[in-house]
Amino acid sequence: MIIVHVRQLTSADWEAIRSIYVEGVATGQATFETAAPSWEKWDETHFPFVRLGATLPKEDCIVGWAALSRISTRNVYAGVAEVSIYVAADARGRGVGRQLLAQLVTESEGNGIWTLQAAIFPENEASVRLHASAGFRVIGRRERIAKLNGVWRDTVLMERRSTLVGID
Repeated sequence: MIIVHVRQLTSADWEAIRSIYVEGVATGQATFETAAPSWEKWDETHFPFVRLGATLPKEDCIVGWAALSRISTRNVYAGVAEVSIYVAADARGRGVGRQLLAQLVTESEGNGIWTLQAAIFPENEASVRLHASAGFRVIGRRERIAKLNGVWRDTVLMERRSTLVGID
């Protein structure tokens, strides 16, 4: 496992974020999207807090990122967020995702988030294991929830409830 530095992302990091996202898209196992959005669209759809980038020691090269997005605009769901986490191909399997997700959980709770959810292709076993290691549990499987490149795909819905926020 490599130890990474986790820091807040800025718009200046967009090309690195986009590049890693495109690598994830290319796997066919990370998202239903088939292309990276513009910075403006990405910025608009993710919370302004908990935008994390992992960099290698003594370098400012981003090797992974994690961010949160709204699951609904309704106020009752203000403390529920969806997790996006992507790791560069050459950094996968080295603990980058685990470190990013741990920091994301901590910072999400500091921002009043009581439930994190992730929709993961069941074939992406590494992501399912990663989320489980951070306290996520499988809520269920959504069968044929959407098509990717004309093919129906399932997702596993995973959830993590905070033990600090929203317990009253």
